[in-house]
Amino acid sequence: MSGTQPDEEHPESDYSRQTVKRHGMRTGYTTGSCAAAAAKAAALTLLTGQPVHEVTIHLPVGRDVTFTLHRCQWVDTGRQVLCSVIKDGGDDPDATHGAEICVTVSLAPAGQTGLRIVGGPGVGMVTRPGTGIPVGEPAVTRVPRRMMAESLQEAARSQALPEDTGFIAEVSVTGGEEIAKKTTNSRLGVMGGISILGSTGVVQPFSTAAWRASVHLAIDVAAANGLTHMVLSTGTRSEEYAKGCLDLPDMAYVDAGIFSGPALKRCVMRQIPRATHVGMVGKFSKMAMGYFVTHVAGNRVDPVFLASLAGQCGASPQVQEEMRGAASGRHFQEIAQANGLLSVFPLMCQMVCQESLKLLGDDAGTLVVDALCFDFDGTLLGHASTSPEGVPLVAGSGRR
Repeated sequence: MSGTQPDEEHPESDYSRQTVKRHGMRTGYTTGSCAAAAAKAAALTLLTGQPVHEVTIHLPVGRDVTFTLHRCQWVDTGRQVLCSVIKDGGDDPDATHGAEICVTVSLAPAGQTGLRIVGGPGVGMVTRPGTGIPVGEPAVTRVPRRMMAESLQEAARSQALPEDTGFIAEVSVTGGEEIAKKTTNSRLGVMGGISILGSTGVVQPFSTAAWRASVHLAIDVAAANGLTHMVLSTGTRSEEYAKGCLDLPDMAYVDAGIFSGPALKRCVMRQIPRATHVGMVGKFSKMAMGYFVTHVAGNRVDPVFLASLAGQCGASPQVQEEMRGAASGRHFQEIAQANGLLSVFPLMCQMVCQESLKLLGDDAGTLVVDALCFDFDGTLLGHASTSPEGVPLVAGSGRR
């Protein structure tokens, strides 16, 4: 979530003034807010004949915000207007930060009321159930659709037109197909571009709530498509390594990040019968202690606990003392490997599985939990499962 701050990258940008401070950090606006602003501006230009340079919309969080337009131009011999807004993610920029969100608006044919949204270039199309959007529709979620409709109603009302005046709005994103490659859209069955998202209209800096919600959505989509085995990774590298060990479709892999526990509970809620944790020593050491929200600012790696595990595997008092001084999970791993204590990694995996079932309690039911621990080069250090049959590894992947 970190990166160059938008104001440093674009000190004179048109959109830098659109953000506000929250606890010293700049909030940003969702792609849904940008689309609603562009839609309203395009409608006002269409109805008045005068180009719009900025526009104010009402956000679901209950406040108004003014957006500066990046583009405002007539198209199709004057029957449509295209307006665009540059998305600013504030101090929590993501893959869509800096994207040009475009909406082309035209009046609907006589007799048609309300809003019809059409997907243009760079906006993904939904190809699988589970996203909350019908299959075959552009990936514009419920709240942005409502925001666009309300913004267009405001534009019609300002020109003394009926609120149910019919509009057609084509949403597009410049370079959206390339941006989508940096997201998990294809895994969710959203193909050909990004999604227009946002439930509040605002991007809060370092929003763990948004991260958790994306994890839940990925599991919901997998469940809706009949998947029976989810892989919950603590990061992108461990996910990549796991793909060489498990024969599963891409949709089965979820970057749970620090939310391994909430992801596990979601699997139970969606009645997915098997969940496999994949990660490295640092995160796994926390999970083995029963900590399933594993942010570094919360539960730190405990070298004393790790040394005690090594003691169970035959580590000498001298080696245990060295391990208690380890600066990180990786440092502990290197000491263990240097001293031939490779059995500590399967033990850690076994504890991750046991603590997972303890976390779920009676809700665990018949859920099978696995754990795969990798080093930084992708070597499988250890694995364990609550199933007597073990982890369904592909041939050859279980070798250390």
